[in-house]
Amino acid sequence: MRILSVIGRTKTDRTITVENIIKELKRRRYTVGSMKGIGHEEIGADIGGINMDRHKKAGSQLISVRGICGAGILLQGEISMDKLLRFYDHDFVILEGIIDANAPRIIVADDAGGIEEKYDKLTFCISGMVSDTETEYKGLPVINSTDNIEKLVDLIEEKVYKRLPDFPPECCRACGFNCRELGSKILKGEAVREDCKILNTKVELLVDNNKIQIVPFVEDILSNAVLGVVKELEGYKKGKEIKVIIDGEFEKPCS
Repeated sequence: MRILSVIGRTKTDRTITVENIIKELKRRRYTVGSMKGIGHEEIGADIGGINMDRHKKAGSQLISVRGICGAGILLQGEISMDKLLRFYDHDFVILEGIIDANAPRIIVADDAGGIEEKYDKLTFCISGMVSDTETEYKGLPVINSTDNIEKLVDLIEEKVYKRLPDFPPECCRACGFNCRELGSKILKGEAVREDCKILNTKVELLVDNNKIQIVPFVEDILSNAVLGVVKELEGYKKGKEIKVIIDGEFEKPCS
C-alpha cells in the first residue's frame, strides 16, 4: 500500500486536487481508497457537508473520515492512523487534510504563505492556484492538478513509496534515521524503501490476527526468549519455523 497526503488551507483546491488524483489513478487501473481529515471534535452518523461524496464520485473504493475524537466508521475515541489504515487494502490511499501521517505530501496553496504554513521535509510537490504564477518552489515542482493531472500522477508514481512505519524517534533508528527522516531521504533519492529494517524482520507478531509492527530490538528479545526455551525441547530443529500461539483465555482470573 502506498499512501500520500494532500494538505493545505481550507477553501483552496484541496478537494479538487484529491478528486483529480483519484480519477487519474483509477484510469491507470490502480485500486484507490481515501480518508478525509476534519477538525471537528465529534463525528456522528450525519457527516454530510464535508465532501466525502466527492471522493466517492471520483472513484474512491473505501472512504473514511477522521476527526479529533472519532472516525467516520464510528469507532469511538481517538483513532490512530495505523488502526484506520488496517481497513484498507488498496494500491493507493489518498489522505485529505491529514497532517500527522508519516506519508509523502502534496501542498495545495494559493500563494507562498499557504505553502510555508504546511511545508516540511515530506513535501514532494505543490499544487493549487499558486501554479498560475510559479513552476517550482524550493526546488519542488508546482503542478496544477486540473490542467496537468497526468504529470502530477506520473510524479506520484515515481515518488510515493510503500507505506513506512511511524515509530517514535527514540524507538528504532535501526536504519540510521527515524521513520520520517527515512521518508524524507527516500523522496530526495538518498535512500530506498528497502532500507527500513522492519521489512527484513524474522519474527511476525499477530494479536487477534492483526499484524503488530515491532522494532528490531523487540524482535531480538522475542526471538531470543522463545529460542532459549524451544531449543532445549525434543523436536527442535535449527533453522525451522517456530510458531507459538497463546490463547486469549490463557490467563484465568483468580477465584
